[in-house]
Amino acid sequence: MTTPNKNNNNQDNGMLRQFAVWLIIGMLVFALFDVFQGQNTKQMGATVPFSDFIAKVEAGEVTEATLRDQQVIFTTRNSAVPNNSILPFNNDVSERLINKGVRVVVEPPAQGPSLFSIFLSWLPWILIMGVWIYFMRQMQGGGGRLMGFGRSRAKLLTEKHGKVTFDDVAGIDEAKQELQEVVEFLKDPQKFQKLGGKIPKGVLLVGPPGTGKTLTARAVAGEANVPFFTISGSDFVEMFVGVGASRVRDMFAEAKKHAPCIIFIDEIDAVGRHRGAGLGGGNDEREQTLNQLLVEMDGFEANEGIILIAATNRPDVLDPALLRPGRFDRQVVVPNPDVGGREKILRVHLRKIPLSADVNPKVIARGTPGFSGADLQNLVNEAALLAARLNKSQVGMAELESAKDKVMMGTERRSMVMTEKEKELTAYHEAGHAIVSLHVPYDPLHKVTIIPRGRALGVTMNLPERDKFSMSKQELEARLAVLFGGRIAEDIIFGAENVTTGAGNDIQQATALARRMVMEFGMSEKLGRVRYQSNEQEVFLGHSVAQQQNISEDTARIIDTEIRRLIEEGEVKAREILTQRFDDLHKLAKALLEYETLSGDEVNDLLAGKPIKRDDGNTPPPMKTLAQHDAHKKSSVPSASGDFSGTAPQGA
Repeated sequence: MTTPNKNNNNQDNGMLRQFAVWLIIGMLVFALFDVFQGQNTKQMGATVPFSDFIAKVEAGEVTEATLRDQQVIFTTRNSAVPNNSILPFNNDVSERLINKGVRVVVEPPAQGPSLFSIFLSWLPWILIMGVWIYFMRQMQGGGGRLMGFGRSRAKLLTEKHGKVTFDDVAGIDEAKQELQEVVEFLKDPQKFQKLGGKIPKGVLLVGPPGTGKTLTARAVAGEANVPFFTISGSDFVEMFVGVGASRVRDMFAEAKKHAPCIIFIDEIDAVGRHRGAGLGGGNDEREQTLNQLLVEMDGFEANEGIILIAATNRPDVLDPALLRPGRFDRQVVVPNPDVGGREKILRVHLRKIPLSADVNPKVIARGTPGFSGADLQNLVNEAALLAARLNKSQVGMAELESAKDKVMMGTERRSMVMTEKEKELTAYHEAGHAIVSLHVPYDPLHKVTIIPRGRALGVTMNLPERDKFSMSKQELEARLAVLFGGRIAEDIIFGAENVTTGAGNDIQQATALARRMVMEFGMSEKLGRVRYQSNEQEVFLGHSVAQQQNISEDTARIIDTEIRRLIEEGEVKAREILTQRFDDLHKLAKALLEYETLSGDEVNDLLAGKPIKRDDGNTPPPMKTLAQHDAHKKSSVPSASGDFSGTAPQGA
């Protein structure tokens, strides 16, 4: 740790440097003022003796004279350049000049230059000094480097920026347990050193976006009560080769002054990618920066009290030298939370929000599988905004459910006008998805709606009863059947010539799923348990699929055949179910046309012959069809003929 004497010496040296800079600035100002005054004096021109001036007047050479205080400025016949002469006191030469026919102008006594004229005359010098001071400060702040290109851009966060502790981080209990050891080391390093143990120099946080990697790193610093330097991996990379390496050196030098501390590098894959990989070779600047980072990590010892924490969601692209023991020798996985973790995260975000008595975070957590911490925070925020728009004083369960649907399915577009035919077709399409999902081993039906949301004209959503970490072949085949339920329903009801483009996204998802089943999951008997899908996501223009995946044309042909087989089996399964449940398809489609949105329980009650109970007071107004929209326009707008007689216009 830095001693107090060292800190005092550094402060004294900084004050001396500042005093020297301001002393030089002051001397420059006086020098410029002296030069400016000298230039003003030179602009007055040569002074003619008074006797010579009188001689020129008597000889008739003076044509015009201006009297200003004790000075006369005159021009002669031989020269257009004005001369000047100093007049003696109590000597009135005006009468003599008039008698000789000289044009005489008398000016009032000078009042001194105005502030505006002084400012205009000094403006160029002020600008020059300002630019000079700016460059001097940049050179001083950048450690002698022009504009401070090589200075670290790491930000030092303290308690003023809001202290974060492990109480503010929920849903990642295992990760917090691993990081608790780092906190204890920063608080009491002797506890580990006396037994010969060495704390890891680097900790790599790995997880999907939005899981709270940055928040976790800040919580480590908050628990240990140490300074926290934060920087992004892209902040190191610069267009000039060598600048990134210089910033790495400066960052570690600053960290040593504030030790014990934590350095957090977010998105380290921007600078730590595998060297020599990718199209066209490596990048000199990025590779030099990575080399300098590796050297700096080897250059400090654990007892210096510097812990380097980095975060990434792409650990597969990192250079192996970063991950070896002695550098980032500990990887902490920060996954998406399970149902218990989601409940804890919701309770953290609901602390500062006034809630009604019916709010149950456990129910919301069960209905949000796969949500990250950022998704849950967004859900709570959307619920609060919705309650504010409705002028409510508390956030209720209804607002949280609406916010969940908005985050999952998109915003309702009730203003969108559809024809009766489009609305009917959408109802049968979504009913087809729902009916098939109820009769295959698939997730329970959550909600069906024909109200456009996001980019979809309708949405059928199924949610699992619990968190799933793998799927069986049977479940994947069931998903293929559900995806084709909409297109098959259109075909059965309206005929093959009247199917629409509404199934485009369904076909895309089904093709991608079938391809993964064949090429990644080994679910094809003809191809066996061989992985044909490459991890590389590079784009090679002009190459076939077989060339991209390094497989033969015969194998590629078999892959295409197996993908088509899985898709056709899904279509056959969907057609079989909808043909057998033809009456249920009509019943559900008519209910969707009436209610527009049905929950999973309401669909089950409807198909079981039970009535649907709705509180019409809380039900939003239905969407207008194109015919209703046109009728409203005709009834509310006067006719073009201008005949306003008869009844008043009717509203919708």
